[in-house]
Amino acid sequence: MNFLIYWFGRAFIAFIQLLPLNLVARLGRAGGGLAFYLTGRYRRVVLENLTLCFGKEKTAKEIRAIAKENFKRIGENYLCAIKTAAMSFEKIKPHLEFIGFEKFPKIIPGRPTPNILAAIGHFGNFEIYARTQEYVPDYQSATTYRALKQPAANRLLKSLRGLNGCLFFERRTDGNALRELMGRHGVLLGLLGDQSSQGARLPFLGHDCNTGLAIAVFALRYDCELFPIICYRTALAKWRLEVVEQIPIRENDHPRPSEAIMRDVNLVFEKAVRRDPANWFWVHRRWKN
Repeated sequence: MNFLIYWFGRAFIAFIQLLPLNLVARLGRAGGGLAFYLTGRYRRVVLENLTLCFGKEKTAKEIRAIAKENFKRIGENYLCAIKTAAMSFEKIKPHLEFIGFEKFPKIIPGRPTPNILAAIGHFGNFEIYARTQEYVPDYQSATTYRALKQPAANRLLKSLRGLNGCLFFERRTDGNALRELMGRHGVLLGLLGDQSSQGARLPFLGHDCNTGLAIAVFALRYDCELFPIICYRTALAKWRLEVVEQIPIRENDHPRPSEAIMRDVNLVFEKAVRRDPANWFWVHRRWKN
């Protein structure tokens, strides 16, 4: 069974990668729109989440329209991620904007390059975050992932990642290797921080939710400059990676509490969601008890 899953997946990936990116995006949107009607369980999750956060300021019709567009965006993003993984930076560059990267610390010859921790979330085509390696080559980009339970699917996922020089570390098994990397200089580590995780109950979009503290802990432990980065969809198969203002990890020469740092991260994510509600991954029970 694993053999069949793997080779069927390989054939599907090869087919998608042969198509023009704009056509891939349209196919993804069509598939996402169909999924909105066929996947009742996930549609309910999205509608419940949107109603919880925007029920007092948007009508039921507006919320349903956002939910439907959200499904289309998810389909577009997933198929485009397959296509863009095999595209050279020169070919994908016309589809990308990089805004605010001048906020990163200036690299001074003869001095150690500081480490940067990018607080990222499931915004837009979040696989595009890895392409920062090619835009800021002076930094070694890295991120973490969680391996899939199905071995064949996990092999397929790994085959799509790491083609552009970004390093990927499995959260449960590659801890030592990640710690070794963070002991160096010039690392740009991206960590997802917008899903329900053990840590602290902090406000997000008007309601408390479980918020992991990994971003704050890593930033403090390895003395990283902390910058949120948001991926916005600007048009069909076009995205903007936008660096937000730096979040301080120290105050009066003392480390800030991890909870205070993550409150600031949540606030940045909240502003990004409000800016374009359909751009975030609502198919997740973020506010579960």
